[in-house]
This record gives sequence, structure tokens and C-alpha cells, in this order.
Amino acid sequence: MNPEKEKWLLLIVLSVIWGSSFILIKKSLEHYNPYEVGGLRVLIAGLILLPIALKNIGKFPKKRLKWLVLAALTGNFIPMFLFPIAETQVSSIIAGIINSMMPIFVIIVGALIWKFETTKKQIIGVTISFIGACILAFGSGESGSLKMIPILLLLLATLMYAVSTTTVKKKLQDIPAVILSGFVFGLVLILPSLIALVFAGFFRDFDFSREKFTGLGFVSLLSVFGTGLAMMLNYRLLNISTPLFASTVTLMMPIVALIWGILYGESLNVQQFLGGSIIIAGLIFLRSKNKKLQ
Repeated sequence: MNPEKEKWLLLIVLSVIWGSSFILIKKSLEHYNPYEVGGLRVLIAGLILLPIALKNIGKFPKKRLKWLVLAALTGNFIPMFLFPIAETQVSSIIAGIINSMMPIFVIIVGALIWKFETTKKQIIGVTISFIGACILAFGSGESGSLKMIPILLLLLATLMYAVSTTTVKKKLQDIPAVILSGFVFGLVLILPSLIALVFAGFFRDFDFSREKFTGLGFVSLLSVFGTGLAMMLNYRLLNISTPLFASTVTLMMPIVALIWGILYGESLNVQQFLGGSIIIAGLIFLRSKNKKLQ
């Protein structure tokens, strides 16, 4: 397929998959605590991709192992816990809107770590979206009360996604997407996810009840599609596009998250809607081609 057409197709598919992840996290939290949701999400993806990792274990350049670990922890481990923790206090719609700020962090991380060029237009867009995030934070609690901690957790997770995305583009771009996903989940993250599940009490508390298996079904969907498959597609998108273009998948995700949230019975108050709209407006404003990200 033509790379130009392929990257837009991947963008749409990823928007649907990741946009649906927030409601799957909510459904999973009805059956497991947030640490179990995060650990299971990573472990299931790791077990599925482990054969790929073992088959290709000799193909990974050892000198770049530190970049693999960095990309894995920031993009596929820590955020998997931060999102469920935050969603115990905010809606899946809010989580989807905050996650849409990833292009902002891609620009910031790119400029500070990888010395990518930043334009005035992007700086203005970042400022606009930051104002929207502040308004959203103040409107995310009951009766408009402040919900700063979950908002900060979501922002931290989004920042880590940006670190991972720019690291993959700069240091791991030449590794095929399927093999890179296998290394990330099958080799680097299986053991940490098992340790997390032990400390979360999953193996101690698990029983063979219908409730637990229903929850396992939601987490499995989240893991297989929202983690394993989505990361393969994302790595492929990074291979054929720029970090900024790949991160704009988050502009479309809130639409999917909003649809699922409304079907689930969630809603936005006026202040939340205003904050979310300002975030999206800032992102649209800053969306300009950055030659240094090519």
C-alpha cells in the first residue's frame, strides 16, 4: 500500500481502538482494582507476543537495549497503571480528552530531549491547550469541584507516551513493528507485570466466579486490541510518518471515547465541555508540519 494512504488508514484504525480503550478500562474496574487492570493488560499482551520475541531474540542490537527499556516502561507499562488509577475518579470521556494532549508533549519532549525545532505557532497552541486542561481539571469533580490528582496522573501518562513515541522514532525506527512489540511486551515487561499482579493481590484474591471471568474478558479485549495490536500498528505508523503525525491520533480518540461514554451513561458538564473544546482547539492550532520531526 502507498505509505501516504497507509498512514491515514492506520491513524483511523488506531483512533477507534485506542478511543475504545478508556471505556474498557472503566468496565474492567468494575471487577478488578486499578493495579490488577494495569498488570493484566501488560501480562496478557506479553504472553501473546512472547513467541515472536523468542523467535527473533537474536535480531535485536544489544547496544540499543536501554532505549528499548525506556520506550517499554514509558509507553507500555507505567501509563497502563496511571490511567486505571485516574479513572476511578474521573470519567472515561475526561481520560480521552486529556490523552488528546499528547501532541503537546511530543513537541515539548522533542524540543528538550531530541532538539527538534519548535515554532511559535506550536507554543501558542500548547498554551491554549494548557488553559483548557486547567478548566477541565476544575470541572471534573462533583459540582465542579477540583479533581487535580487524577488529571495530573493522566497528564503524566500522556507525557510518558510522548517520551516513548519520540524514543522509538529516534532510536528504534528501523526495527520492524511486530518484532519491536514482541521485544517490548514479551521480553521486557512480562516479569514486571507479574510482580505488579502479586503486589496487587490478584493471585491471592482471584476466584473462578462469573464476575472475575467477565472482568477478565474486558481486560483481555483491552490487552489484545488496545495494547498488543494497537502498539504494533503504532510502531508501524512511526516507521512511515513523524512522531507529531502519529500523536495526532489522539485528536480523534476523544470523539470515540465520548460516544462510548455517553452509551455507558457518562456525561460532560458545561465546564468540562468548555475545557475539552479549548484543548482540542489548541491542538488544532498547533498542528503544523515540523521538518525536524521528519
